[in-house]
Amino acid sequence: MMNIEFITAIILDGAFAAIAAIGFAIISNPPRKAILISAFLAAVGHGLRYFLMHTHLFTMDIATASFFAAVSIGLLAIPFAKAIHCPAEVFSFPSLLPMIPGMFAYKSILALTKFMQTKDETASLQYLVDFFHNGSTTIFVLFALVVGAAIPVFIFHRQSFTATRLLKKLVKKA
Repeated sequence: MMNIEFITAIILDGAFAAIAAIGFAIISNPPRKAILISAFLAAVGHGLRYFLMHTHLFTMDIATASFFAAVSIGLLAIPFAKAIHCPAEVFSFPSLLPMIPGMFAYKSILALTKFMQTKDETASLQYLVDFFHNGSTTIFVLFALVVGAAIPVFIFHRQSFTATRLLKKLVKKA
């Protein structure tokens, strides 16, 4: 059974991801509805990733949990795209950006610079291990996000392009 602290942590994780997604969405100047949908999708995706990584039922690693979160964002983006006649990528991409593993990338580059600066052989081996660990984690999470977001578009190919086709027809009539 989940306790109130765990549920609160999931909600907070989703709320912070929603705030970040709003910032990323505003950059591309989408319709206002798309900004709110981006925030919702980011909250759901990031909350799901947090749940999958920290619950005793699954306890997944960050790359696998990110994959399932990206798939859920992609699946939810398609009906929203159809509803507001906007490409699904408009809200799925800003929703995925808060899940990019920036800390792992930073630690990877930091370990690489420390590896190049140190003269101690033991420390240099540890920095090299840290570089490959954090770098591979970054690459696997990014790969999981890309593949997870692309799968729903490939599965629902016709539905994902219906929103933009309808919009093009409306623009031609005007």
